[in-house]
Amino acid sequence: MSNYCTFFDQGYLAQGLALWQSLRRHDAAASCWVLALDEETGSALRALAEPGLRVVPLAELLATDPELAAVQAGRPRTEFLFTLKPCFCRHVLRAGAGVRSLVYLDSDVYFFGSPAAIEQELGARSVLIVPHRFPSWHDEGSHYGRFNAGVIAFRDDAVGRACLERWRQQCLASCGLAGDGVAYGDQKYLDEWPERWGAAAGVSTNPGLNLAPWNWARHACVAGAAGVEVDGVPLIAFHFAQFRRVSGSWFDSGQLEYGVMPLRLRSAIYGAYWAALVAAETNLRAVSPGYAIPRRGWGASLGPWHLALLRLAWGQFWLKLGPCWVAGRLGVGQFSGRAMGRYRKWQRSGA
Repeated sequence: MSNYCTFFDQGYLAQGLALWQSLRRHDAAASCWVLALDEETGSALRALAEPGLRVVPLAELLATDPELAAVQAGRPRTEFLFTLKPCFCRHVLRAGAGVRSLVYLDSDVYFFGSPAAIEQELGARSVLIVPHRFPSWHDEGSHYGRFNAGVIAFRDDAVGRACLERWRQQCLASCGLAGDGVAYGDQKYLDEWPERWGAAAGVSTNPGLNLAPWNWARHACVAGAAGVEVDGVPLIAFHFAQFRRVSGSWFDSGQLEYGVMPLRLRSAIYGAYWAALVAAETNLRAVSPGYAIPRRGWGASLGPWHLALLRLAWGQFWLKLGPCWVAGRLGVGQFSGRAMGRYRKWQRSGA
């Protein structure tokens, strides 16, 4: 396998580079196509001149995909970014000489173990998707989809190409975010794949792949001297969705909705990731002096007053003190997902 693709702009430049470096650490033969969404990103990555890292300007993709270019102007940025995913995957499979299979990765995914596990699960199948694995008290699959589109594998065969093209056409038609049970961004469309494509569509059963804020609480996660285990298997990749530096040594975990990780676990997982981001920042400063990982700021992190109170009360914000990431709630925060699940159900009931 060893062929990957992702996309990001300057706001995710450190995350994207950290992803790439984690891939190379565990797969020396890795090649990764990066769709650079702005010139600053493209210039920095080209200046790094890393073997195996291939930069594709957004303008190149738009020039080769008139249908994508046609929807850009009339689509909000977030929805346009969702639309890019299948279009860029198709572009890489068409343009990448010798690419027989391809793994798409969101730029805030980071590998703690070998990505060979993805190839093993794909096997002879044409596509592989990963379930969200929401905990039972907060199952949002009916609104946001059963599967997460942050890790997807495609084989360049008849079914793989047909699946990708159907997904592309669906996303070109709409990447709306209503969460109405019919569509949500790019990922609700994945719900039909196991039935439509049958045995050619694989569904990952590895709990160590795409562990994330929305599913860690469903698993038995243990941080030990040898690393983190998930239900008894090694952690392969974590999806650091919504994780941002706020200010100084304060960080927004983005974990309120599904439960705030206990101290030992978050210090092991997020501590390793932050070290990787700092290393990426240092690498980037060598080619782009003055580069710094963006900070979100307290205003944007706290949000509306009612959510700000909940985020503060449950310990969504962490203070980095040496190797420890302190929430100051003595473990109570891990139950925030259950509380928020009831809150969301109450909201939807119209009460």
